[in-house]
Amino acid sequence: MIKFEDVGKRYPNGYEGLKHINLEIEQGEFVAIIGLSGAGKSTLIRTINRMHDVTSGKLTVDGTDVMTLSGKSLRRFRRKIGMIFQSFNLITRTTVINNVLTAFVPDMPWYRSVFGIYNQDEKMKALEALDKVGILDKAFVRADQLSGGQQQRVALARTLAQNPEIILADEPVAALDPVTAKQVMNDFTRINKEMNISILINIHHVDLALKYCSRVIGINAGEIVYDGPASEVNKEVLNEIYKRGREENE
Repeated sequence: MIKFEDVGKRYPNGYEGLKHINLEIEQGEFVAIIGLSGAGKSTLIRTINRMHDVTSGKLTVDGTDVMTLSGKSLRRFRRKIGMIFQSFNLITRTTVINNVLTAFVPDMPWYRSVFGIYNQDEKMKALEALDKVGILDKAFVRADQLSGGQQQRVALARTLAQNPEIILADEPVAALDPVTAKQVMNDFTRINKEMNISILINIHHVDLALKYCSRVIGINAGEIVYDGPASEVNKEVLNEIYKRGREENE
């Protein structure tokens, strides 16, 4: 379970990215986070793996207060949480399988990571991850020869290779065409159901959020203004989530 208790995030310049966030996410949920640009969507998910530190309140994952972690304990904690970005973050001049194999680098002895030495078990896990997202046939193709959708699937396979309990996805389909975006969302849905991985996805495409995700969290100016089933999101809810002029913007 991910639990936010009165969580706030204030940046050094005084800007409040999150305000009094109270939220619980059970294992295996598929949650869409929607809102205006700058509303706090990315900040919210990046506090979960400590890419951003909270400045007030308490955030726990499986009962662990994330702000108490440091060093090796923080690195071990982050291994349970996969992160996927809009920009894919691949090494484009090497093969697809080599990109997936980088998931094992944090746990490898330094000499193996420096020389790119992977054992048979790691290679099999990388191939299995590629198979799960339907691009096993691309394993030995250079990443820069793939389409945008295929590259995002490589990023997803890399995350699956680390055997995460949670996946955080920050606008993973924003750079994709509508057809490809649906294919990637289908991948997320299948992985969520088959592997019981919690998925939190920041997404601008409201139609995709409502079609694929079971729960929607709407954020406006750092505050949660809606948290409920995707099936209950209507025009009035969307108007509240996307209403301009709240607080600082008034």
